[in-house]
Amino acid sequence: MVDNLDEDVNNNTNSSTLLKLEDVWKIYQMGETEFAALKGIDLTISKGEFVIILGPSGSGKSTLMNLLGCLDIPSKGTVFLNGKDISQLGESELAIIRGKMIGFIFQQFNLLPTLNTLENVMLPLEFQEANSSFATEKATKLLEMVGLEQKARNLPSQLSGGQRQRVAIARSLAVDPEIILADEPTGNLDSKTGTYILDFLSDLHRKEGKTIIIVTHDVSLVRYAERVFHIKDGVVESIEERKNN
Repeated sequence: MVDNLDEDVNNNTNSSTLLKLEDVWKIYQMGETEFAALKGIDLTISKGEFVIILGPSGSGKSTLMNLLGCLDIPSKGTVFLNGKDISQLGESELAIIRGKMIGFIFQQFNLLPTLNTLENVMLPLEFQEANSSFATEKATKLLEMVGLEQKARNLPSQLSGGQRQRVAIARSLAVDPEIILADEPTGNLDSKTGTYILDFLSDLHRKEGKTIIIVTHDVSLVRYAERVFHIKDGVVESIEERKNN
C-alpha cells in the first residue's frame, strides 16, 4: 500500500495543483470542551508557487502548517497532495511522503547538537538509505551552495544563528524536495541575515521552480510572495494576490 501511495503522490503530473484543502477542520479535545483550531479551511497551492500564510499568534497558522507538511491529519475535511487524498493516512505513510517531497526549515533550526554541519545536512539522505559516499558528496555541494563549506566539521554550537539557519536550508534541500515549508524562518535572525535567507528562498523558487510555503506573523515578508493567505481565528480571512507586484 505504501509503495502504491508513494507512486501516486510523485507521479501525478496532470494538474498544476499541488496542495488542496477542502472544508478542513482541526478540533482538539480540552477536557470536556472542544477547541477548533481550524474551521472549514479551503485553499489551493499550485506547483512552483511562493506563498505566505500570515497570521498572529493563536490564529491557527501552525496547525495549518502541520497539515500542509503532512505532520498531521485533519479532524474533518480533505487534504489532497498531487491529487491524492492523504487525509486519513497513517504516520508511517505520511513519513514516507515527508521524506521525499517536503523540506522543512524551522525557527529554532532543529539541528542535532552532537552532529557536525555536514552530518546534519546528510541526515535526510541517510533516512532515505542513500549510499554514504553519495550522501557526503551531496551534503558537501549543498554546504557550498549556502556558503558554509568551510564549516563542514563545526558543531551547531560553533555557528552563528544565521549560519545555523543556512545549514537548515541545506538540509531541507538534501533530497531535492518539491516543497520547501518554512516556519518563521527569520524569527531568530537579524534583519540583514533574514534578508539573505529570504532572497535565497526566492532564488530557489525562481531558478529551480521549488514550491515555497512560509508560515509567519511578520508582514514584512509578504513582498516575497505571489499569494498571501491571511489567517485569523482558524479561518482564512482573505487571499492577497501579489503576482504582478
